[in-house]
Amino acid sequence: MRRVLVTSALPYINGVKHLGNLVGSMLPADVYARFERARGAEVLYICATDEHGTPAELAAAAAGQDVASYCDEQHRLQHDVGRAFGLSWDWFGRSSSPQNHRLTQHFADVLEDRGLIEDRTDRMVYSLDDRRFLPDRYVEGICPVCAYPKARGDQCDNCGSLLDPVDLKEPYSVISGSRAIEVRETRHLYLLQSRLQNRIRAWVDGKADWPALTRSIAYKHLDEGLIDRGVTRDLAWGVPVTRRGVPRPGFEDKVFYVWFDAPIEYIAATAEWADAAPGGEFRDWRRWWRLDAGAGDVRYVQVMGKDNVAFHTVSFPATILGSEEPWKTVDYLKSFNWLTWYAGKFSTSQKRGVFMDSALDILPADVWRWWLCANAPEGSDTAFTWEQFQAGVNKDLADVLGNFVNRIVKFAESRFEGRVPAGGEAGPLEHALHADVDARVAELTEHMAALELRRACQSLRALWVLGNEYLQQAAPWTAIRTDPERAAVGVRTGLNLVRLLAAVTAPVLPETALRMAQTVGEAAPGAWPSEPAAVELARLAPGAAVSAPEVLFRKIEDAQVSEWRERFGGEAG
Repeated sequence: MRRVLVTSALPYINGVKHLGNLVGSMLPADVYARFERARGAEVLYICATDEHGTPAELAAAAAGQDVASYCDEQHRLQHDVGRAFGLSWDWFGRSSSPQNHRLTQHFADVLEDRGLIEDRTDRMVYSLDDRRFLPDRYVEGICPVCAYPKARGDQCDNCGSLLDPVDLKEPYSVISGSRAIEVRETRHLYLLQSRLQNRIRAWVDGKADWPALTRSIAYKHLDEGLIDRGVTRDLAWGVPVTRRGVPRPGFEDKVFYVWFDAPIEYIAATAEWADAAPGGEFRDWRRWWRLDAGAGDVRYVQVMGKDNVAFHTVSFPATILGSEEPWKTVDYLKSFNWLTWYAGKFSTSQKRGVFMDSALDILPADVWRWWLCANAPEGSDTAFTWEQFQAGVNKDLADVLGNFVNRIVKFAESRFEGRVPAGGEAGPLEHALHADVDARVAELTEHMAALELRRACQSLRALWVLGNEYLQQAAPWTAIRTDPERAAVGVRTGLNLVRLLAAVTAPVLPETALRMAQTVGEAAPGAWPSEPAAVELARLAPGAAVSAPEVLFRKIEDAQVSEWRERFGGEAG
């Protein structure tokens, strides 16, 4: 059996994620995982909340909670809203887990043993009034690149430049607002990425099948030359800095940098999954991650937005490859551009755009899943507008898919007593349909396997269209007056199409596909089609009961769009 490991970028702990976060990592990963399961692969889809770093501390302080309690609460919230969106993680872990603490400290030890971790004296921003160093987002100021006045110490939200706190002009403490700031010396551990430059480039060179976006970002950083990177911070919340299991002298008030420990959580979350096995079940996480434990036959697919690519094509590989241990590395890294909000940026920190929980307040998950997948920001950024969303949902879901399913099942109910009719033989119309379905399913399978989400949705929609076109040509409502046998063939074929469409629609629209399968007497969507259409479209037994569903999709009305535009923002037109 083929084995497929899927990981998506870890959602950060500071609040429910917006739709841009969803379509940039978790949703495509889920679609792919569902597709591979339907094809019979052994799939492990791993995700987790990223719980360390300055944003966690700042968000907890703003909420009036200690960091641990805040992370507990937010982890549960993000887990629940992800499940409500149909995300089928096999495990949703936490980077604050004991497993991640142990593995992070292990990698640090091994890298230092290999001469790739160095203790250095560094210069960092210090707040005199707060009496502490201000790493990353604890300090804000004017961006030295674009002059944005509220740039953070790690990155400018306006121009996207990666920054160091000492780079900011007119810095101030986010804790107190104090501008009594000076630069002081402090000690930190550095990962010597510069020594791994050639090895990482050779590794990236071997990934010729990666998307152009992924490769271009990786090579940009490699061409600029890898720099040694600080992997510790002056913080209280995080993985303690140890050496061979004991606190490292001089580092008692420091933790490992979030971007060092967070990617290790992919491995640690798999260990969490193994440790959580129900009684009597043995799960071996090593067979997914260790080449010396059987991971050599695993295909590892990673999915993330473009802002995370550099860390996963350069920094995390530096950790893995630098360790010289037999760890599994990613085989295919699918990257996405950004979903924008009326051409501006979605922002978790600034609460701009539609967030996952709010989205579910107004429409079912599958409606969002469809539009996001069909408009996934692959070749370029995608701008969300309410008008385009309304048009796409109404046309594709209500007018095409919903129309086909409701028409054929209701007709079977009214004229064939709610049964799959017997009688008649397939003719030229059905033979032509078989050829068209075979071609479209092959096309869809190819795009799904390549994680080409937009193209996959185009092929899927084309299959839905085939259903409507076939009904129009077969016209069983006309044939039944003069040729009941011909009408029976048309209805039977149409109902089998519902069954097949449920199977191929399930990765994108899992709840809708379940309802479709149940209308034709199936408990759940079947496996991905593996036989020719002539076989797949003859699986329902004549006489089997069918029942029309409630309307699968209701059209979005102009009044709703106006209401949502006022509630969530966005310009008209």
